[in-house]
Amino acid sequence: MQKQFLILILNVFLLVGVSLQNAYSDEVFKYDDTSISKIKPWTSESFKNNPEDFQFAVIGDRTGGSDPQGIFSRAVDQLNLLQPEFVINVGDLVEGYTDDKAKANAMWDEVEPVIKKLEMPFFYTVGNHDLGNDTMKQVWLDRHGATYYHFVYRNVLFVVLNTEDPSNPMPEGVDEKTEVYKRLQKEDPAAAQAMLKEFMDSLASYRVPAQFSDQQMDYVKKALEENTDVRWTFFFLHQPVWENPPEKFLALEQLIKDRPYTFIAGHLHYYDIEKRNGRDYITMGPAGASWHKDGGGNVDHILWVTMKNNAPEIAKITMDGIYDRQGRSIELKNMYDRESEGKKK
Repeated sequence: MQKQFLILILNVFLLVGVSLQNAYSDEVFKYDDTSISKIKPWTSESFKNNPEDFQFAVIGDRTGGSDPQGIFSRAVDQLNLLQPEFVINVGDLVEGYTDDKAKANAMWDEVEPVIKKLEMPFFYTVGNHDLGNDTMKQVWLDRHGATYYHFVYRNVLFVVLNTEDPSNPMPEGVDEKTEVYKRLQKEDPAAAQAMLKEFMDSLASYRVPAQFSDQQMDYVKKALEENTDVRWTFFFLHQPVWENPPEKFLALEQLIKDRPYTFIAGHLHYYDIEKRNGRDYITMGPAGASWHKDGGGNVDHILWVTMKNNAPEIAKITMDGIYDRQGRSIELKNMYDRESEGKKK
């Protein structure tokens, strides 16, 4: 009996050995070559699976009526479908511009539960609405800490700047006007657009270049000096300061002229990309924020960044093209068709 059992075990091992010999395998990709000849029904076995590659997403502004359509919340749900390794915002998540600390905290209490739905880390960038006065700044410090910082992920340097250092004041009564604008966005979109245009025109005298303190520039210089061997550097900031660059920004460009980098900003609620010094300078479109001008840059979207060995691949994904497994939703299509909505009346 014992001899027969040993023979049975030996036969099992022999069969397994034959099976393993007839199967191609490595740590990732396996197939049975007994049923597949040397001519294979696929084009390549060089998979895009470099362990040094990673993906992250960038999301734009929410302010200018605080997103009455709920687009920012939908965007968070869509990011969970896409599963980036982390998400970075480019500022302006709350309306701000209030000296009432309780009201400022209430604004953050509204948006932060939405952000917490994300299944991955979320990195904040401060915007002019988030940091419009001393009260808002203190609330930011209490809730989010530093207004500028840096980190390194897989040998890529991420530098988050504060373009409101110090912040520029806004006209009095802007919070009351925002409430009216929010109501009109739902009740009379055309009137809301007219009100927004009038308000934006009135801000001409308030538009001054973004500001960077000496302390912030010293911090950034030190971060760059300590990370000279990274494979890429990303800069995130709210205002696209290259459109009206202050001297300190021009000095920063000189510091980084010999390293590969990308700048990504928000603020204008309109997607745009330009080249400076042979590098990409990207301005994000909105993620629920109001639209400030007509044109193709008026689109709710995210950026999908795949960091490869030598350079990032950057894709702009419109939110009206991201659906769950149930498929296309008329509700989502209508939500993102804001341009048509504004012209109905």
